[in-house]
Amino acid sequence: MTDANDSFQKLEDKLVRVVELFQQAQGEKRALREELEELKAELKERAKRSDALERELHALRREREELRGRVEKILQQIDVLTKADPGG
Repeated sequence: MTDANDSFQKLEDKLVRVVELFQQAQGEKRALREELEELKAELKERAKRSDALERELHALRREREELRGRVEKILQQIDVLTKADPGG
């Protein structure tokens, strides 16, 4: 009878351990899901920021090209004025 009780006790111990491991795994799964949601939110924010920076970069490049054109026109006007005044 003792062997049967020992076997039953071992089985019970194993079942308790399985339940503990299962509960631990569920807790880890919950924690990982929360972390995943946080990472998704962070990624979404970074994507928004990246889009905003990209738009800003395009605007700055357009502005730079406009300024370059204006400076070239001014330089051309200066060149014309300096060539028109040979005594200058």
